[in-house]
Amino acid sequence: MINCLIIDDEPFARELLEGYVAQLPGLNLVASCEHVFEALEVLQQQRVDLLFSDINMPQVNGIEFLRSLPNPPYVIFVTASPHYALEGFELDALDYVVKPVSFPRFMKAVNKAVSLLGSKPAPVATPAPQFLFVKEGNSLQRVLFDEIYYIEGLRDYIRIVLKNRFVVTYLRMSRIEDQLPADRFIRIQKSYIVRLDAIKAIIGNEVELYDSTDQLPIGKQYKELLLDRFGL
Repeated sequence: MINCLIIDDEPFARELLEGYVAQLPGLNLVASCEHVFEALEVLQQQRVDLLFSDINMPQVNGIEFLRSLPNPPYVIFVTASPHYALEGFELDALDYVVKPVSFPRFMKAVNKAVSLLGSKPAPVATPAPQFLFVKEGNSLQRVLFDEIYYIEGLRDYIRIVLKNRFVVTYLRMSRIEDQLPADRFIRIQKSYIVRLDAIKAIIGNEVELYDSTDQLPIGKQYKELLLDRFGL
């Protein structure tokens, strides 16, 4: 079964592709998204083998989105803009389908993916990405794990404090915690996650950080786990 994801800001275009996917038993539609930020959340949570993406979309277009992904799935561009074709193929897109899309043309594009995925060799272990992308305003911000000092929960938002800046994004603490490598980050309080090697000292019920005047509180239920991580 091939897991598919659709991104298109036009409702009619999404409905058409959803109907086409439903007619092919080898395809499983994971999600159908209106914009790339919604799609990014899906890609961070689920395995996606094949992406059907429009190009002309507000805020971040399909080509920019594909370039931002560290390990992108196979991509079929479905767009009303034929002049992007060369750029799309330079990004190793499987196919470039110009709207309006007929079912036979859709099947032809999908067959390329089926051929590749069906003969795909066993995956080779690759290093895990050392960054993540988060939405800030109308942009996708690349955040390196090495630059994160700590993350602060602000109700439905979080503030990611970095070496030379901070990023505020609409995301819950539980969601960002799932996206961070557990061997490098630890939750020390309901509203704080800290990079382990940024911790300079544990003073009472507070954490002191390198190169920072911030001192972060340690929650009672988190302190024992924090001490265990340092063998204390």
